[in-house]
Amino acid sequence: MTRLDRSVAERFAAMTLGHVGREYPNVLMHVLNGPEDARTPSELHPIFYGSYDWHSCVHGWWQLLRLIRHYPDLEAAPAIRARADAMFVPDKVAGELAYLERPGAAGFERPYGWAWMLALHDEANRHDAGWAGMLEPLARLFARRFADFLPRLTYPLRVGTHFNSGFALTLAWDWAEHRDQGLRSLIAQSVIGWFARDADCQAWEPGGDEFLSPALAEALVMSRVLDGPGFREWFDDFLPRVAIGEPATLFTPAIVSDRSDGKIAHLDGLNLTRAWCWRVIAAKLGPSHPVAYRAKATAEAHLAASLPHLGDDYMGEHWLATFALLALEPG
Repeated sequence: MTRLDRSVAERFAAMTLGHVGREYPNVLMHVLNGPEDARTPSELHPIFYGSYDWHSCVHGWWQLLRLIRHYPDLEAAPAIRARADAMFVPDKVAGELAYLERPGAAGFERPYGWAWMLALHDEANRHDAGWAGMLEPLARLFARRFADFLPRLTYPLRVGTHFNSGFALTLAWDWAEHRDQGLRSLIAQSVIGWFARDADCQAWEPGGDEFLSPALAEALVMSRVLDGPGFREWFDDFLPRVAIGEPATLFTPAIVSDRSDGKIAHLDGLNLTRAWCWRVIAAKLGPSHPVAYRAKATAEAHLAASLPHLGDDYMGEHWLATFALLALEPG
């Protein structure tokens, strides 16, 4: 299984539809300003209360909408559309906005959840069901938060978890393409300022709970911001020995020792996101680049390590299919 097909899409859709409305177990990132703020997930988040945590519910919805765009006649498609029609409505959106505007919520889900909401809105715009119009106030709020935050972010976050700057700005860049040239310019300015002079990356990864490659997430966002020749020049300085498989850590799938441990299960996500990154990076570099063949083989090895385990435990089931979709879908 190295590309998305209908049977894979059916499996992913059934898995994700089963948890976007599952309220418990639930991890809340929630500031209590008083005892009245001690409320259930669905009271706090009228739309995105499922999937164990807020951001996983957001990108679960991104995944569902993307799957029914690729395969409109999926068995789960009527249920997905009906649930989206019931959830993406003014009063529920207003409830999500009210939460985001409460005291102490300015940094809620920064930047990972911000970026996934932009991606969800971008995907919703590719459907004619009116969902994008419902979600636009949420997307615009997070775009404004990005615009306010980036000038204050003196240093990028190079970690392999939710706080990674490169991954978030890749999704934000794609959303802004036809909607916010000011944000695009700010992203480009930030990314070039942080990463343009990086060279000879040692890629000391993975960390024990990472689901993103700090090195490849940086290369991914640079592949968006730079043109083809500019990216090839930067990449050859950033990872000068990739043609001979070094740093070896970037070509070696992570070992996942315990898929019932939510943090260790992140390493399945790392395998999937590395596969996605290598495919995108290799496409930008072109087939004549020395890393092209190795990147393809590396992506296949990483997929083989983790695709069979998406549903092994709810610690992975509630989110891994999103990143599997990124790694498998065409284009």
